[in-house]
Amino acid sequence: MRYYFQKAAILIGVWGALLTLHAPFLRLPYYWDEAGYYIPAALDFFRRGLLIPTSTLPSGHTPLVMIYLALAWQVFGFSPLVTRAAMLMLAAATLLATASLADVVFGERPTARAAVCVSAALLALAPIYFAQSSSVFLDLPVALFTALALVALLRERWAMFGAMASCAVLSKETAIILAPVAYLFLVVDAKRTQRSIPPSAWFWLTSPCLVLAAWASYYHHRTGFWTGNATYLQYNLYSTLDPVRILLCFARRLHEVFIAGFNWIVAAAALAAAWWTRKAMRLQKPTLIERRFRLLTALLTAAYLLLLSAVGGAVLPRYTLPLYPPLIVLALSYIWRLPQRAAYACCLAAAVCFVGSWFLNPPYPFPFEDNLAYADFIRLHQQGAQFLASLPEQDSLEHNSSPRILTAWPATNELETPDLGYVTQPLNVVPVEGFSAQDFESVQPGSFDVLYSYSRKWEPPNNWLVRFPWLERLESRYFDYSPQMPEDKLQARFHLRRLARWERRGQWVAIYQAEPSP
Repeated sequence: MRYYFQKAAILIGVWGALLTLHAPFLRLPYYWDEAGYYIPAALDFFRRGLLIPTSTLPSGHTPLVMIYLALAWQVFGFSPLVTRAAMLMLAAATLLATASLADVVFGERPTARAAVCVSAALLALAPIYFAQSSSVFLDLPVALFTALALVALLRERWAMFGAMASCAVLSKETAIILAPVAYLFLVVDAKRTQRSIPPSAWFWLTSPCLVLAAWASYYHHRTGFWTGNATYLQYNLYSTLDPVRILLCFARRLHEVFIAGFNWIVAAAALAAAWWTRKAMRLQKPTLIERRFRLLTALLTAAYLLLLSAVGGAVLPRYTLPLYPPLIVLALSYIWRLPQRAAYACCLAAAVCFVGSWFLNPPYPFPFEDNLAYADFIRLHQQGAQFLASLPEQDSLEHNSSPRILTAWPATNELETPDLGYVTQPLNVVPVEGFSAQDFESVQPGSFDVLYSYSRKWEPPNNWLVRFPWLERLESRYFDYSPQMPEDKLQARFHLRRLARWERRGQWVAIYQAEPSP
């Protein structure tokens, strides 16, 4: 009992530390897919007990995270503060799960305790983890249950593996990749070690498949689809099965996991340590648990990267978050073989660069949710929404009590749904697909009163896609990249007069009034 009290105290302490670090962001309204799917889906369960949302287009995602949020709202009330504090509790648990995984791998080494703490600290400071910690997305909860499932598998606690893998699948259906990875791991491991696997193990390894089959059957009964919907399947599956796109996507996934966000420092340090200590490692063979962990991590990484290269219309780095705990522990298992000062220096350099990457944006388009750029996006949209809500009180629109606001998703949701925290009353929104020249071709002058434009993509002045046109062509053909229509061309085409503009660290929001044609 004392052991569990200690673990609970550590969890609360880590949670408190994360709450302190995220204090400036805890009351921010909801961002992008939070506003578009996850919050409406959780509210549907909270208010009406619906496992499959009706206030937003159902995507087939398994419902555990939405249920968890609804329970938090039931106890503490619905607000961004409660939502983000609840997600930070899962983030804190993920750090402890990573520490548990490191504890299994490092075992009885003299400096094992320090390695365990450094593993969790590096994950905590990784920019994508930090940005995602308080966000309502599914990938960090999957990382939590994946890490716990790996701990259970390495310790041969089959029932625990089944429970944790099933929770991962109930958090996001793509976590089903754990089942075939575990099967393959046990088969290869049994051959290498000449050990037999108890029959009960195979049942528990199958249990996540049974859980997903039950959910898919229920979803099919209610919607007619086994997952998603017609549009969702076209975007995330049918349109992605192109060999060239899969190859390009695989290259992007390798970049996201091993290079982006200063991950290359950890990867390079691990490779350098493996090479530097290769002679010593011939004399001091890795332990059995280390060899098993390396095999398991290699199988999981390969399976995830291949899966995420073949499916998913949006190539978002957060989808790779379940790989971060085992990969950080794996890298540290090599770095920790260096002399103590060198090992700490590598980890300190990575930590400093990770923190810097919270604020530094890359010289190419990237999702704002990969670092604190998401907070700039939200704050700019708060300013824009507040200004738009006050427009009927201004004389600039000739007393139009309900101006028609032309804008693109996710701003459409932000202005139409008060639950998301941007407006108190729904505004009159005219949707447009995006802000590229092609998107505006179907928009007729006179169909709107106000244009609400914003930086929907990160377009830095030294954009690599502009410097290397062949990259832009690949992005355009295989990943639907298109630059936003320049401001001067927009103003000329629709006879716009700028009413307001705000900027934050390279992002911007601009509001224009449409004037009658001369």
